[in-house]
Amino acid sequence: MSIGTPGSPGNSPEEDRTSALPEEERPTLGRFLSQARVDAGLTVEQVSSATRVRVPIVHAIEQDDFSRCGGDVYARGHIRSLAKAVGADPDPLVARYDAEHGGRPQPTEAAPLFEAERLKPERRRPNWTAAMVAAIVVVVGFVGFTFFGGGDNGGDTVATDQQTASASPSAPAEEKEPEPEPEPTQSPIAAAPADKVTVKLVADGGNSWISAKDHTGRYLHEGVLKDGESETFTDDEKIDLVLGNAGAVQIFVNGKQVEPVGEVGQVQRVSYTKGDPAQG
Repeated sequence: MSIGTPGSPGNSPEEDRTSALPEEERPTLGRFLSQARVDAGLTVEQVSSATRVRVPIVHAIEQDDFSRCGGDVYARGHIRSLAKAVGADPDPLVARYDAEHGGRPQPTEAAPLFEAERLKPERRRPNWTAAMVAAIVVVVGFVGFTFFGGGDNGGDTVATDQQTASASPSAPAEEKEPEPEPEPTQSPIAAAPADKVTVKLVADGGNSWISAKDHTGRYLHEGVLKDGESETFTDDEKIDLVLGNAGAVQIFVNGKQVEPVGEVGQVQRVSYTKGDPAQG
């Protein structure tokens, strides 16, 4: 079922009659979804089970009350899921919602809170101060040993003087081979800090509307994640996600890839915290 113009391909006679009605007599978006559900022989509970949209929200949408959806992004996802469940074309319904609620906002770029790919280990430099201190300790120890236990042998005294002069702090200490530098990691998850929660989303198999909030409820991102793109988020305690096309999003949490949280076209809400993803 779809909302179209009279005589457009794929419209049923009933839809053509609905489109031909004057604007003030056309069914509202919620009434249209409700009638489509009834025509499909489905109950609200069955639609809720198929879409995972809670029963009270389904009732509210069918009464044109979208305030319980939690925002325009969620409302669009619910409308799309309900339309598919009752056999209606979701695109014109979402377009009608946008027209009646101020249009679709432009996607905003995610704040660069955490880009683990750019983290590089610091270079380790030779510790010349420690080398110099070690040389001084060796010289002082050798002189003390010679003074208190070297005896009256003149030849030993001369040799000691020569060795002392050669080991003087003014002489340059032998340079040590610098330790090999560790190879920088290229894995964005391997560099995730253990005292934070880090989530990386990768669109694989299609586009998906996503939103991410930190533990205070502040939006970190809201917009379309295009196929092949990725976004990474981090917070001290918790990250709340909404995935508009859950089956097309790969999720990496705190260094581990987790199982998909839904099917293609499903709207899912998940939260993750620090530690093992199974405990998020």
